[in-house]
Amino acid sequence: MLRSVFCKHTLLISTSSWLYLPGVICSSSSLSSSDSKTSTATMMSLSKLPSPPVAKKVEHKMELFGDVRVDNYYWLRDDSRSDPQVLAYLKQENDYFESAMSGTKKIEDNMFAELKGRIMQEDVSAPFRQGSYYYYTRTLEGKEYVQHCRQLIRNNEAPPSVHDTMETGPDAPPEHVILDENVKAEGRDFYSVGCFQVSPDNKLVAYAEDTKGDEIYTVSIIDIETGTPVGKPLVGVTASVEWAGNEALVYITMDEILRPDKAWLHKLEADQSNDICLYHEKDDIYSLGLQASESKKFLFIASESKITRFVFYLDVSKPEELRVLTPRVVGVDTSASHRGNHFFITRRSDELFNSELLACPVDNTSETTVLIPHRESVKLQDIQLFIDHLAVYEREGGLQKITTYRLPAVGEPLKSLQGGKSVEFIDPVYSIDPSESVFSSRILRFHYSSLRTPPSVYDYDMDMGISVLKKIETVLGGFDTNNYVTERKWASASDGTQIPICIVYRKNLVKLDGSDPLLLSGYGSYEICNDPAFNSSRLSLLDRGFIFAIAQIRGGGELGRQWYENGKFLKKKNTFTDFIACAEYLIKNCYCTKEKLCIEGRSAGGLLIGAVLNMRPDLFKAAVAGVPFVDVLTTMLDPTIPLTTAEWEEWGDPRKEEFYFYMKSYSPVDNVKAQNYPHILVTAGLNDPRVMYSEPAKFVAKLREMKTDDNTLLFKCELGAGHFSKSGRFERLREAAFTYTFLMRALSMLPSVGSEQS
Repeated sequence: MLRSVFCKHTLLISTSSWLYLPGVICSSSSLSSSDSKTSTATMMSLSKLPSPPVAKKVEHKMELFGDVRVDNYYWLRDDSRSDPQVLAYLKQENDYFESAMSGTKKIEDNMFAELKGRIMQEDVSAPFRQGSYYYYTRTLEGKEYVQHCRQLIRNNEAPPSVHDTMETGPDAPPEHVILDENVKAEGRDFYSVGCFQVSPDNKLVAYAEDTKGDEIYTVSIIDIETGTPVGKPLVGVTASVEWAGNEALVYITMDEILRPDKAWLHKLEADQSNDICLYHEKDDIYSLGLQASESKKFLFIASESKITRFVFYLDVSKPEELRVLTPRVVGVDTSASHRGNHFFITRRSDELFNSELLACPVDNTSETTVLIPHRESVKLQDIQLFIDHLAVYEREGGLQKITTYRLPAVGEPLKSLQGGKSVEFIDPVYSIDPSESVFSSRILRFHYSSLRTPPSVYDYDMDMGISVLKKIETVLGGFDTNNYVTERKWASASDGTQIPICIVYRKNLVKLDGSDPLLLSGYGSYEICNDPAFNSSRLSLLDRGFIFAIAQIRGGGELGRQWYENGKFLKKKNTFTDFIACAEYLIKNCYCTKEKLCIEGRSAGGLLIGAVLNMRPDLFKAAVAGVPFVDVLTTMLDPTIPLTTAEWEEWGDPRKEEFYFYMKSYSPVDNVKAQNYPHILVTAGLNDPRVMYSEPAKFVAKLREMKTDDNTLLFKCELGAGHFSKSGRFERLREAAFTYTFLMRALSMLPSVGSEQS
């Protein structure tokens, strides 16, 4: 029952060769050998850079509550993305970026080749069993996108086992390629399949395509065997699509501000204009979501805000009949699933902030039984149902857990659960995610990784209590997990709250004396958990002596609902001060010094980066803000901007005076001032529907106007992409390559081109 989320978003030289901190002495002069190898070409290129673009200033006054703000760069917002002046300015910034990075282009290209060289280009995902077939994706040498494939299971009468494997070799059943994304993406700058849904009878597939990065999809239905289209495509929809039996689909569309507001029933081969609107959510605080029960017998349509969620259901055998399962009660959040003659409901409220699990008969939804009560120290995050079992995903002390229970036979009374089994994991800090599993089986499938363990797929036998590894991502280039150390530390926030930090480094390279470079990452919004997961590209930093750390700051959900509540609304600044506290902890404990500390964050994490740069620019050497939500106050005052209305329950409604002035006090664009800033790289996507490109553009323009240092400030706007950058698997590595090159240049770690190749 995994729910989707759709939401927004100075060079400092020590006066001594030693940096003294209470109780600790760290050397700030113990530089790595690569620091002294900065190439002559790189230094010359920096001195020959053209002047950065200067955005014209057009005064735009905004007044509220007697407060006047002047935004000289408001003109950079163009909702049509076609204004010649705006596009010309973005091109100037992109040209300046290319010019600034030209002196290190060969090093960046080498970095890209290194990142690409770790990828097993020809590979197959862990096959998933549905009916008589295994479904999986295949990647091909040199190709950016996947093929969606299936293979017949010859012995499909046998019940699933953790030891099942798909046949290979010349005698195996033939592979059938259902959809080749590489073919579909030909001639396009951007291509993404948002969903790929196989019909229950395994005859058809519905898939959603985005060809701009704006997250507005076209859904096509094809015959799996022949590839023949079934009816005309559905246009202007979201990626939320589910089968209602074999003859109909339910899907979601959006209004003019890209809020998912209508749920529709589509009969196969009918014209879209004749589709039935099942529900229209008119309150612009709420957005619609869609999911199928694990049993595939019911679909659930939920209307949700940031604090409230209520659920409708429909029986797929009678899809025109939408019924209320849980009513709209402000402050109460519910999710649902189904097994046998019961609905299972996860419910959260102000009092039950970490959620409880209920069950109710399908024919009497008001008669509820508590299966798992609320616990103050354990957050119930998700559940997954099977015909005889229940898997519960929880969080305790910031760590994820999976507990499985055997359920009474269908038809027998459901009471409180007893005797759960816990799944064991191999790392001190890690990340787990649910995966689709076979409802009629006893096999739970989940995804696992850590900062040193590549993405892995496990099948867990809920009766036997054993896990079997089905797939682990192959990392080429001599990777050995034993070379890396992962840790979890705790920093003290200004109010005494303990903030977890997840850390990884290569043990034979890091000195832990303050001389090591460190990249600190953060997010801290929407109750999203920033768990420690593997990234093969990150090895290029770790293998050069970097330490990587994640600050699990308030505003996220890592330590439960209250962790989130204490980092939103009028407590949002806790997110920023927590991050600063983590940075200070790392410096105090000799993981790095200010001269070696880099920071990064994307989207709402980009807001974090913008805020802490304004608050403590002296603390960091370099910063990367990806698609950053930095014009908070102006955006939240404009309900015509996508997602704004739904965000009032996250950030507050600045049409109210208290929220207006609080938001103004941290909104990055509103707080840029005449001071020294570190080296900064900012990115954006022109077609981004979550954070408009104009926000980072304005932030950069104002920084260029106000900052008093000579440090590098670069802005790169992808003109053919959206919130998640380029769509191809290799194209995305280009962003990592130039980001890492930027950081190492800021730290004077770039070797000459010759030594990089040697």
